[in-house]
Amino acid sequence: MNGTQVRPSRSPAARLASVAASGAVRVLLVLAGLFWLMPTVGLLLSSLRPPSDIAASGWWEVFTAPARLTTENYAHLLANDTITGSLLNTVLITVPATLLVLVIGSLAGYAFAWLEFPGRDWWFLGVVALLVVPVQVALVPVAKLFGVVGLFETTAGVVLFHTAFGLPFAIFLLRNFFAEIPRELLEAARLDGAGEIRLFTRVVLPLGGPAIASLGIFQFLWVWNDMLIALVFADSQSPPITVALQQQVRQFGNNVDVLAPGAFLSMVVPLVVFFAFQRQFASGVMAGAVK
Repeated sequence: MNGTQVRPSRSPAARLASVAASGAVRVLLVLAGLFWLMPTVGLLLSSLRPPSDIAASGWWEVFTAPARLTTENYAHLLANDTITGSLLNTVLITVPATLLVLVIGSLAGYAFAWLEFPGRDWWFLGVVALLVVPVQVALVPVAKLFGVVGLFETTAGVVLFHTAFGLPFAIFLLRNFFAEIPRELLEAARLDGAGEIRLFTRVVLPLGGPAIASLGIFQFLWVWNDMLIALVFADSQSPPITVALQQQVRQFGNNVDVLAPGAFLSMVVPLVVFFAFQRQFASGVMAGAVK
């Protein structure tokens, strides 16, 4: 031996990781992010342009005449009862559908993770099986059921539909997260006299905050951006924002000054919710990755 140290050969994954950490890749990722944001920026600038400019040229022309930007479109939007009412209806659908999924999913996830009851594993397998059921399969039978019980074309019917189809994923996610909580911690709380309700509210919920926040973001975005279920079950006279904008598109030439700001508002609300809870979302996504 000549005393020289032989470096171990690097694996393909290690070489790929070093390349991904290079400055050139970071620049490419920044450019990709800017390209992804371009439709949002374009919609924002279009919502600030006069209707005549929107019909005559693309949004990028705003840089040649920035003085023509105006907020009159948003004034027209606030004066449009259809759009403002649809935004309110969207909130009335999204918030209850999200809260119901979080509350019921948390309780069911805790029960499947830590409570003993007959057929627990079989019931959980049934919940997992519901994950593969597509929404389209249930539209016709649920529409008939809602027609019989008087929930068709009502806000409550849309909320119940979203809640029902959001619960399987919620229960599956939260049950797996709650099951990672150390048993010793729960046993110590029980020895201190904590009942199941206090154990759930004082121990499990605080520890499950990241997963619950991630689930809330997923559910909120899904319900807010939904149009299929709203088209089928919502009241045609007071639809949510997605359906209202779809109806406005049919008259694009007459109400472009309302359509552009309305579309931007419908897009910016989910973005605000996501960025407001992005730290909890990242923690929830990474939960369970390292044990």
